[in-house]
Amino acid sequence: MRRLAATAAVLAVTLATGTACGDDEPAPQSSGDTETIEVTFEGGTVTPNGERVEVSAGQDVELVVQADEGGEIHVHSSPEQTLEYGAGTTTLPITLDQPGVVEVESHDLDQVIVQLEVR
Repeated sequence: MRRLAATAAVLAVTLATGTACGDDEPAPQSSGDTETIEVTFEGGTVTPNGERVEVSAGQDVELVVQADEGGEIHVHSSPEQTLEYGAGTTTLPITLDQPGVVEVESHDLDQVIVQLEVR
């Protein structure tokens, strides 16, 4: 019985001191899941076409672009991002840390591809 009580006391002290150490700043929040958005450029059109997708601030977002020819995608975030893709399949990572609605568009087609609602 004494050994069990001593072990419990050591465990309690270890847990208490382990959680008291470290930075006072909170860790960045991330859902840990990657949001993958399939984008297709074909014959002068793009899909999706302006759909809204909810993502978490700091969440990994990937655009998987299938294109019949190369081009650029513009992400109207802060700071803005310009992503180039070639003909074929290209995976483009996006990082968004600030809440709000971020438009992802093709300037060549003058079309919004997707709106990312960052929460």
